[in-house]
Amino acid sequence: QVQLVEWGGGLVQPGGSLTLSCAATGVIFSIGPMAWYRQAPGKQRELVAQILFSGTTHYADSAKGRFTISRDNAKDTVALQMDSLKPEDTAVYYCNTMIITNPTMMGRDYWGQGTQVTVSS
Repeated sequence: QVQLVEWGGGLVQPGGSLTLSCAATGVIFSIGPMAWYRQAPGKQRELVAQILFSGTTHYADSAKGRFTISRDNAKDTVALQMDSLKPEDTAVYYCNTMIITNPTMMGRDYWGQGTQVTVSS
């Protein structure tokens, strides 16, 4: 059973930092692009950052210059370093990736359970 396990959320003051981590567990043949999304109360889920297997990254405008996404292909993990956090960054953060468990089958989209990030004084 493949799953994505997240950790690292919490309460932080404005201007502070947090690092979110996500690990893919189970029988995995390959992993595609890995990404972090977030969903604030009353809002749609939005892409925060994405990283390809090659290390190429893409950031939402709101994350540029403050957030850094990274991945460890050997460990099947992805992390999101968040600096200079603002109250508007408050949301549930989800990791997401496409995983192929068997080379004869198509990949499937997986989501983590979500981790709460609250930025407040």
